[in-house]
Amino acid sequence: MSLLMKSAVASAVLTMTVGVNAQSIIKVDGSSTVFPITEAVAEEFQKSTGGKTKVTVGISGTGGGFKKFCRGEIDISDASRPILAKEMAECKASGIEYIELPVAFDALTVVINPKNTWASTLTVNELKTMWEPSAQGKITNWNQVNPKFPNAPIKLYGAGSDSGTFDYFTEAVNEKAKSSRGDYAATEDDHVTVKGVAGDVNALGYLGFAYFAENQKQLKGVSISWKGGKPVSPNEAHVIDGTYQPLSRPIMIYVNAASLNKPEVKAFAEYYMKNGAKMTKEVKYVPLPNIAYTTGLDRIQKMTKGTAFGGQNQVGVKIEELMKRQPQM
Repeated sequence: MSLLMKSAVASAVLTMTVGVNAQSIIKVDGSSTVFPITEAVAEEFQKSTGGKTKVTVGISGTGGGFKKFCRGEIDISDASRPILAKEMAECKASGIEYIELPVAFDALTVVINPKNTWASTLTVNELKTMWEPSAQGKITNWNQVNPKFPNAPIKLYGAGSDSGTFDYFTEAVNEKAKSSRGDYAATEDDHVTVKGVAGDVNALGYLGFAYFAENQKQLKGVSISWKGGKPVSPNEAHVIDGTYQPLSRPIMIYVNAASLNKPEVKAFAEYYMKNGAKMTKEVKYVPLPNIAYTTGLDRIQKMTKGTAFGGQNQVGVKIEELMKRQPQM
């Protein structure tokens, strides 16, 4: 065989090898709250493809994820709140269209140290006293929240301002998204809140239910009283029956409509809807009713674009109502 022929054969073999070993990449980023579900789905999906597809999952926060999403840098954005009007405008300006897919319920959980004996139950008004903007530098001791509480310093932990958890918590508690005192330990990593509250008897924080569920030996969940009602603890039953309010919320993913033209992204989105309930349970979140997943699958197949939230957070919305709405761009 001539040197030229050998070179041609070698080139053909190399091309075939590269083709065989080529790996499709699906890029996901956004909410640390949604991360455990998406990570679990991604791991199983990657196995189902025999390693032909890789799914990268980042945690830059809901706001950070939408910034990347609206710039066309990622295929899917994890979100612990709906896309907001400003983000809708940014996506529109970049020509990014999307499909909104609710994936689970989250019981946004207020947590204290297990040795805290006085704040196992709190009202939403007491939470507001702690967290409203006017509390900054002024509400620094527990007895300022309730005179029955000890004269001890409060150490607060919570989500960073790029987080959808921050947006939802401030909307539910302070009645205005992003309205919060600023002198607290803010983080996009819920494990920081877990560690901080677990290490300080006077600490209080808030995070997604899955992070509480996997750290119940280190944390105590606070029962919440809203609008004069009886205190309700954060658990699956109370989320499903709608009594854990106002901190229950649907969480979701947003899929770039153009990315669905890539077979691997469409396959992943469909796999998410078909296996979302199972994966949600595995990571200790609360699955949606089956109708939500079948509706999501239908949205993917029919390319039903837009959001059902109208560009704003909606505290207390029930999933049955949400799935009846027609998404709008």
